[in-house]
Amino acid sequence: MLRSILIGVVAGSRSMTPLAAVSSAACEGKLPAGNGAPAMLGHPLVVAGTRALAAGEMLGDKMDSAPDRTVPAGTTARIITGAIAAAALAPREQRVLAAMLGSASAVASAYVTLALRKRAMLHLGQKPTGMIEDAMVLAALAWAVPGARDAAKSGRHTR
Repeated sequence: MLRSILIGVVAGSRSMTPLAAVSSAACEGKLPAGNGAPAMLGHPLVVAGTRALAAGEMLGDKMDSAPDRTVPAGTTARIITGAIAAAALAPREQRVLAAMLGSASAVASAYVTLALRKRAMLHLGQKPTGMIEDAMVLAALAWAVPGARDAAKSGRHTR
């Protein structure tokens, strides 16, 4: 369950990146056996779409006009992607609990990381703090998602 909570925490910072990571892992057959992932998660079109959305989110986050992650649409996205990604990392019989933990940790993380980011932006600005946050997100994914460390070592990124 620790991976499910961690992926939810990541969803609090970047809503689409955890979904892209588990989608890539599903496509490559690197999710734990008997996981709670929806079958379509590993489809190549879903992988391409989630990667594109994650990359767009990472780029958009650096813009001064980027909305806070706690606006209703952002919170909703984090609840949904946190739940799906968390369930994908849990055994099938624990997927409901994992989804609830992933959603809850995503919402809590969104508020905590937003507060921390705003404080850091006073000293560093929008772009540098966004890049630091991206690095932290990718590092957390390396622990949470099976195969993410292998992808990072080989130069393939699960954005």
